[in-house]
Amino acid sequence: MELPDEYQKLVNRMMNTPRVAIDNAVCATATVVRVSSARKRGMLLEAVQVLADLDLTIQKGYISSDGRWFMDVFHVVDGRDRKLLDPTLLSHIELSLSGETSSSSSAGDDGENNHDKSDGCGLAGLTALELTGTDRPGLLSEVFAVLRDLECNVVEAKVWTHNGRIASLIFVKDHHSGSPIADAHRVDGIEARLRNVLRGDHDVRGAKTTVASPMMTHSDRRLHQLMFADRDYGRVSSIEASSSSSSSKLSVSVQNWTERGYSVVNVQCRDRPKLLFDVVCTLTDMGYVVFHGTIGTDADRASQVKSHPQPSCCPMDRSPKCWIILVSRFMDCRNST
Repeated sequence: MELPDEYQKLVNRMMNTPRVAIDNAVCATATVVRVSSARKRGMLLEAVQVLADLDLTIQKGYISSDGRWFMDVFHVVDGRDRKLLDPTLLSHIELSLSGETSSSSSAGDDGENNHDKSDGCGLAGLTALELTGTDRPGLLSEVFAVLRDLECNVVEAKVWTHNGRIASLIFVKDHHSGSPIADAHRVDGIEARLRNVLRGDHDVRGAKTTVASPMMTHSDRRLHQLMFADRDYGRVSSIEASSSSSSSKLSVSVQNWTERGYSVVNVQCRDRPKLLFDVVCTLTDMGYVVFHGTIGTDADRASQVKSHPQPSCCPMDRSPKCWIILVSRFMDCRNST
């Protein structure tokens, strides 16, 4: 009598578990990683995040979707532009992309490709502080001085600055006990002190401080969310006046295919690690889903073309200048991490 239910569970598991194939024979210069599964929102971001956390470089990529099924193909190399030959690393990638790995798994015996702490590993037992506000000279020194006065030991910190705004994740523990800071009254006091520092005398847009679980989300992913929620893209004029090399080499174009319910985004910029991860994070935060896309690199330049189904079949409502600001964010922020 229970057979139909068990059969349905098996079918659901087969349909929802990504199928991963890793091939070192088809390409002479890179390892080809294929991921296919029933389409699930966020699946592309999860796949790219796994590869980014292992400090792997995606040289080429193809993203395609047919109805409720999708396939992503990535040409991947390590930090020295070599194919991936370590069996332990290959096994770890396969298990991670298929969702079968545990948080305690590691890749590689030499530690070269171990998980970055940004995915939450190594941060258990800490208190995470999320900060956003107006950037200014000396701000971080003031923040760390306040934390010292409040007897908080800083274990790790990540800071992004862009377009006059700052977003930061600071992981702390109690100075005396070495434990997370759990007392609600003390937490409120820390938030209030830091908020005053971030606000300063001229923060008309407001400053925010929040205490969160360090295991809640991927650190780099969270910084993207904090920046987007803070509307760091709101001041178009700052990009127009900028003469930085990163923005001068950046090209973004958007074509709306209204009759098909799609937009096509073409991004060309200087290549660097985690570029695709940052692009997909930005699109996800904007509420768009990548149905088809191609990614390629030429020397130190990267080109990415993606098409997105529109929410309610409406054209993308952000100007090209706004897109340039959003894309330039992760070009600038990676330099300040």
